Amino acid sequence: MEMIEIHHVSKKIKDKDALSDISLQFVQGENTAIIGETGSGKSTLLRTIAGLVQPDEGKVYLNGKKVLGPEEKLIAGHDSIAYLSQHFELPIHLRVEQVLEYANTLKDGEEKQLYEICHIGHLMKRKTHELSGGEKQRIALVRLLLGKPQVLLLDEPFSNFDNIHKNEMMQMVQEIAAAWSITCLMVSHSPKDVLFWSQRIIAMRNSVVQQDDTPENIYRKPNNEYVAGLLGDYNILTVPQLHRTGVDVAYDKDCDIMIRPESFHVVLPDSANMIGKILEKHFLGFGYQLIVDVNGVNVKIFTQYQYLQVGNMIHINLSENDMTVVD
Repeated sequence: MEMIEIHHVSKKIKDKDALSDISLQFVQGENTAIIGETGSGKSTLLRTIAGLVQPDEGKVYLNGKKVLGPEEKLIAGHDSIAYLSQHFELPIHLRVEQVLEYANTLKDGEEKQLYEICHIGHLMKRKTHELSGGEKQRIALVRLLLGKPQVLLLDEPFSNFDNIHKNEMMQMVQEIAAAWSITCLMVSHSPKDVLFWSQRIIAMRNSVVQQDDTPENIYRKPNNEYVAGLLGDYNILTVPQLHRTGVDVAYDKDCDIMIRPESFHVVLPDSANMIGKILEKHFLGFGYQLIVDVNGVNVKIFTQYQYLQVGNMIHINLSENDMTVVD
């Protein structure tokens, strides 16, 4: 049974569509990432689910009961839905332990388990104005979790963190959400975070959902070039260009084909279906991106072969299974 149901929700902000006839469902314990360019409607969607934005049309339900918007109740928000963004506030001049004590609804020592998972024991005696930005964010998240929400909405809360602290926070959220069966929705611009963390990805553009699928499907089989670009590097080749590279495909000649750089494999000559010359080589930390000229068609290729150098001729294999027709 769906825990959250969104039925035909629309919202205009300053005469511009922020959400256009959105209908979605989320099950308990699911981790969902919401991606899209700035202004695509991601944050408005989260805030509408949280009861912080009043939809112009449509309804949001949590466990079969309508989530009331700010025009329908005195204090906006829902007790079982926690919302955390980059922009948050903590009470000033209070000790952390005081802030958390006032927010705590947990019983039987559950809060101690939460504090251990979140590694905040050393911060309890400090006052909130003495905390770093990352420490404040950690305390803000713990304060929300002390209400033991059924739903946790994360609106780019870790975008200003360095990789080490961001990974710690995401691991912490994942551990707590799994232990308490919390349904999590996170807005993020990081392909690495999205693909690693989520079980489902929703891509938005211009107030509408472009694609709703598993991380692997949305990465390998995006509906269009826009969605492909949200999750990493890609090549777009026409069918005539593919034919020029030496790869024979049966697609209509007017199709655009999306191919991820890692789908090109550097191989021995007898396994190759194209030959190219390396024009550029860029180190990425976990491998190399090559720009390769294949009979006048430039393609991006990812490889871990360190020995390859600019000017080398290389043999490449590309499978039709790694090609996706996009709009």
